Amino acid sequence: MLMITALRGGQPPQPSTTQSFSPSLRPAPSNTASAHHPPVSALPPSDPVRLRVPAIGVNAPMTELTLDETGALRPPPADMPAFAGWYGDGTTPGSVGTAVTTGHVDTQEGPGVFYRLGELVKGDTIEITRADRRTAVFTVDAVELYDKEAFPDEKVYGSSHWPELRVITCGGEYAEGTGYQGNVVVFATLTAVT
Repeated sequence: MLMITALRGGQPPQPSTTQSFSPSLRPAPSNTASAHHPPVSALPPSDPVRLRVPAIGVNAPMTELTLDETGALRPPPADMPAFAGWYGDGTTPGSVGTAVTTGHVDTQEGPGVFYRLGELVKGDTIEITRADRRTAVFTVDAVELYDKEAFPDEKVYGSSHWPELRVITCGGEYAEGTGYQGNVVVFATLTAVT
């Protein structure tokens, strides 16, 4: 399970329920792309170096992340609030499978890289430039908010036969001492390569 702890800097935008998967299109972990987009040829593995989300003004360098002793994905260091992280032992964005990226919603210094993530809507794009100089362009399929105590690991992290992307940050209510009570998760599918 991903546990991101963010430090309160204001109430970030939360996703609208209209941006969730509709009940009839709620994906199984391995077939998200088939329900929404024609397949695009997957790319070979290559480390991601920059993530852009034009709709919310994100243009961020990327840093590799690892798991902690409990198996949870470590967020980017608190002193790197403008960086997006990616799970280095997982799928690289653009390759077949589910690539995972994460970043801070805020820190004590103010908004983090994904402060406005909850504003995304279906059809928005996420561009990830890779070390091989190719850009994987993903289209948002849904934006959902989950309580950390009921986080759907298999739905979010489950393997896929398509190139998919998950972008995750903190969200929901904020409680002193324990932080944000939920996670905002963006589900996206590769739709173009440039």
